[in-house]
Amino acid sequence: MPFLGQDWRSPGWRWVKTEDGWKRCEPFSPALEDGNNQLNDISHTVILTGNDEDEEIYSTEDCEFAAKKRKKDHFRNNMDSQCFYREKWIYVHKESTRERHGYCTLGEAFNRLDFSSAIQDIRRFNYVVKLLQLIAKSQLTSLSGAAQKNYFNILDKIVRKVMEDQYNPRLIKDLLQDLSSTLCILIRGVGKSVLVGNINIWICRLETILLWQQQLKNLQMNKQVNNGLTLSDLPLHMLNNILYRFSDGWDIITLGQVTPTLYMLSEDRQLWKKLCQYHFAEKQFCRHLIPSEKGHIDWKLMYFALQKYYPIKEQYGDTLHFCRHCSILFWKDTGHPCTASDPNTCLMPVSPQHFIDLFKF
Repeated sequence: MPFLGQDWRSPGWRWVKTEDGWKRCEPFSPALEDGNNQLNDISHTVILTGNDEDEEIYSTEDCEFAAKKRKKDHFRNNMDSQCFYREKWIYVHKESTRERHGYCTLGEAFNRLDFSSAIQDIRRFNYVVKLLQLIAKSQLTSLSGAAQKNYFNILDKIVRKVMEDQYNPRLIKDLLQDLSSTLCILIRGVGKSVLVGNINIWICRLETILLWQQQLKNLQMNKQVNNGLTLSDLPLHMLNNILYRFSDGWDIITLGQVTPTLYMLSEDRQLWKKLCQYHFAEKQFCRHLIPSEKGHIDWKLMYFALQKYYPIKEQYGDTLHFCRHCSILFWKDTGHPCTASDPNTCLMPVSPQHFIDLFKF
């Protein structure tokens, strides 16, 4: 039986297939209308092909078919003249109602929230990478085919950004490690039944991931030549204040490798104690006490020991937000069409794990 239902691409709109999936474009683009008018004129002319001795005259119906074909090719080739409609928010609905059919999936949200542009914002970069890492660990097979393709397109852009800017390579290395481990299990085990597409495509993707890992392993940080004020020129109290602003122990260790002064400051017991108190509860300390040789608590070892058993608090410059009144997920600076009298009281920041939990049924 044929499926009778509302077209998911909304009838009356023009849709174009891109690398990020189907995108809706504005139907009244001046450049596009001019091109359509020119192509419409072709359908009313007689098309002659072949030599003068053997001419074939197409009928009006054939001309219209050829004109539609050329219009379609023109529409695909002239991507610069099109204005795509890209929403910055998505309505999260988990059941069908009279007003809305179906439900929102993780793949749909991943495609429509424009993570490709989010990775260009330094405030959102860590958030998107963490989200991709969580999806790689457990939710990769729940994505649709278009969402899986979009996932690897975004991942490719992230790797190229890290290679160019040398920004936080450790984070992307952890992501690629988790993703390669997941793909190895899926391809060798039940890959044919859970992975969308030909299995050879996933083998090629796995080879690409291994190539990215090798490139990041050979990544050399560029030494910037600057004759002005450097980090080492700052007073000790300012350097110490900078270290106390860090929420990740690995960042403290990495900064301590820059100069002997920073190394001395990064080994401060009080610094690591504050870090442990920020991420973990006092009850968790008692279960994993690690005394040093002098009988004092080694807070640095304590931090990494607790990190193996308990999750640490996550900090991001910017996150997705969820409106409890409208059930809409969006980036805060882009806003959404809220109908509440006081929208700020309805907003709730969404962590990467909470983002995935929103689409579990």
